[in-house]
Amino acid sequence: MIVNCIAYREGKSLGNIPVDDISEVLKEPETFIWLGIHEPDTALLRKVQEEFSLHELAIEDAMHAHQRPKLETYAESLFIVVDTAQLVNDEVQFGETHLFVGRNYIVTIRHGSSVSYAPVRQKCETAPNRLGLGPGYALYSVIDFIVDNYQPVAQRLQARFQELEQEIFDKSFDRESIGRLYKLKGELIKLRDAVGPINDISNQLIRFHEDVVRKELRPYFRDIEDHVSRITKGVDTIREMLTTAIQVNLALVTVGQNEVVKRLAGWGAILAIPTVVFSMYGMNFRHMPELDGRFAYPLVVGGTLTACVLLYRRLVRAGWI
Repeated sequence: MIVNCIAYREGKSLGNIPVDDISEVLKEPETFIWLGIHEPDTALLRKVQEEFSLHELAIEDAMHAHQRPKLETYAESLFIVVDTAQLVNDEVQFGETHLFVGRNYIVTIRHGSSVSYAPVRQKCETAPNRLGLGPGYALYSVIDFIVDNYQPVAQRLQARFQELEQEIFDKSFDRESIGRLYKLKGELIKLRDAVGPINDISNQLIRFHEDVVRKELRPYFRDIEDHVSRITKGVDTIREMLTTAIQVNLALVTVGQNEVVKRLAGWGAILAIPTVVFSMYGMNFRHMPELDGRFAYPLVVGGTLTACVLLYRRLVRAGWI
């Protein structure tokens, strides 16, 4: 469950330290600890609470996933929840990362589907000048890494939408394609709900928590806000296009049904002519002059066929058949 527990001083790693020694190391000046945990149990979280003197309510939230993205302040520590997203077998899976941040520590707790933050730590260690600014730079690096992972997810959802869009315009009504569109819309909503709150979190960190986010780090968090805004705009655009595609597909289905009804109505009108004419001969009239005429039958049949042909040509020109 413990991925790493490393102490840093002036941006340089002091190596791994035992969890039991955290409280003692925190007393050393110009030193901060970066603890990484993956799906911890209750006993480990209680130990972390004891070593870092974390608030009980924040620990209770960290024990359970499915928290909403947020930033809460508890005495001298911050509790941040951020949703993560990644592609697994071409399916979008969401997870959570809980972060405890203080003046001299940062604790990352991963729940569910989430990429390891080991590359983030390695990248930070290659920049000791920035890492020397304290846990604020580590916090930026983790959040920036999470935001960067949203981009390939958004791109894949966009590609999937384009594939479905082609299908619904090339084919007639397909219930399966419409179902996939609705599923895609649900994934876009989840991604939008994951990305959106990060702007508020970054804004609060810049404005109200100078003890964690120093002035030198503010441009980095503004860069996160820029990335989030672009991803949010892209997701919103796909959602609007998806909604429009569904509406257009349903409109096309309606138009197709109207065309069928028009053709049926046209053929019905043509068939109505012989139906009316021949139904007259089915009536038991005693005096019917047409019955005694020598050319009555061919004239009636010919007149009926002529009327049907003329009506057919008229309906063809009108586009009903």
